[in-house]
Amino acid sequence: MAFNRRSKNITQGVARSPNRSMYYAMGYETADFDKPMVGIANGHSTITPCNSGLQKLADIAITAIREAGANPQVFGTPTISDGMSMGTEGMKYSLISREVISDCIETAVNGQWMDGCLVIGGCDKNMPGGMMAMARTNVPSIYVYGGTIKPGNWKGKDLTIVSAFEAVGEFTAGRMSKEDFDGIERNACPSSGSCGGMYTANTMSSSFEALGLSLMYSSTMANPDDEKTGSAAQSARVLVEAIKKDLKPRDIINRKSIENAVALIMATGGSTNAVLHYLAIAHAAEVEWTIDDFERVRRRVPVICDLKPSGKYVATDLHRAGGIPQVMKLLLNAGLMHGDCMTITGRTLAEELADLPDQPRADQDVIRTLDKALYKEGHLAILKGNLAPDGCVAKISGLKNPVITGPARVFEDEYSAMDAILADRIKPGDVLVLRYLGPKGGPGMPEMLAPTSALIGKGLGESVGLITDGRFSGGTWGMVVGHVAPEAAVGGTIGLVKEGDSVTIDARQLLIQLNVPEAEIASRRAAWKAPAPRYTRGVLAKYAALATPANKGAVTG
Repeated sequence: MAFNRRSKNITQGVARSPNRSMYYAMGYETADFDKPMVGIANGHSTITPCNSGLQKLADIAITAIREAGANPQVFGTPTISDGMSMGTEGMKYSLISREVISDCIETAVNGQWMDGCLVIGGCDKNMPGGMMAMARTNVPSIYVYGGTIKPGNWKGKDLTIVSAFEAVGEFTAGRMSKEDFDGIERNACPSSGSCGGMYTANTMSSSFEALGLSLMYSSTMANPDDEKTGSAAQSARVLVEAIKKDLKPRDIINRKSIENAVALIMATGGSTNAVLHYLAIAHAAEVEWTIDDFERVRRRVPVICDLKPSGKYVATDLHRAGGIPQVMKLLLNAGLMHGDCMTITGRTLAEELADLPDQPRADQDVIRTLDKALYKEGHLAILKGNLAPDGCVAKISGLKNPVITGPARVFEDEYSAMDAILADRIKPGDVLVLRYLGPKGGPGMPEMLAPTSALIGKGLGESVGLITDGRFSGGTWGMVVGHVAPEAAVGGTIGLVKEGDSVTIDARQLLIQLNVPEAEIASRRAAWKAPAPRYTRGVLAKYAALATPANKGAVTG
């Protein structure tokens, strides 16, 4: 009974226990109690294409775990589709679902005293929610990503879900025909799998390879392809070996492995949400990691992958070009990753990458060498100033000039901002300020993909700034700054901005500034009153009461 936490801790060494009766009801035999009990946290649902292809991965993992001499125990986790809830009240539940998923997995793994856990997820919050739970429970665990969607196509042009959001702005601006608008909408998502660019789902899954808790190449496989089920089966076998070795998440997640994950995020041009999620993962693993660490890594790691949203290619293109392992080999050779970090296979990262070529294939341009980087420094900049003394996140890839000073156009919600954009009331040089959308104020930090995509579609992506205490989709790009802390709902300066105030975003100087005399700001602060909570019952109210600030990961515990 070397592996079975239940036999050691519940039966207390007693040869027979009434606990076993319920297992016999599920078909267990006496010999099964000498085997590890392995949880499978299954995120399958028909809510979203991101998760609709997960059951086949759970099924193959069940078989592989049994064949490896362990007992699978399957339980479910919920998901919220960011793409489907975008622009609605439902988006407020997106970040909250990260906490719910984490709590669900912790509850099942610890409540049923499992010996290990294989987490399967697809949509954006599945990944950080699962990883946070893995760090909290600290039983041998592995993450199985559901896989990316394949690109859609309309008139010879590859599409992703962001294509549909940007088409709204182009169509309303008269820059797109009804035929093309309908064609993009109908063809953007052709299969099961998560959004195809280096958006949040692919950003987090890719970083899990670098973190050491997912198998190599697994993050860029397409969900419909057979190699994805093969990878899930291999993940199950690796997990059973990790249980035998007692190799746990906190043996793998440490400051150096998180730095590896963040370096990979910078090199691939990943989502702003990764900042929030790695703060949360570090918190769960009790690893010292702050928002300033992202800026430290950014300054030394270049962007070497030409991926959407600001680049040309999608995750399946990256997979064909050599995948995340090839990117990591380039970074490792340049001294930008820690090769001595342990992975779930029991081998170090350097050992995992040892047989890869030192240079990417010459017949592709998805992955570039460091001397031909798209940007010499990373793209996720941490800005500070009187508008965000505790920090905020700017995504500066794809911008010719990441500096703007202009008049504030102030909105208390996303919908009024969207109306102003579509009605052409936003002009070049304006700086939109969307507030009371933070962890407590939203609550739940809703994403602003609809207004940012509308700006792109209107041709204003380079000339209009947008500042918010909410979040952005991984598909967002442009002159955008999110995660402003402190948020408006707790008295942050963003709540004191008035229409027409001069505001500066300067990613070169890492500055975000309200250009108003300090005495005037102090006067406004003295007159400010906290708004009443938007929700007083249910999960939204609970989250608003418990959530930490964005610069602390917006976690509940």
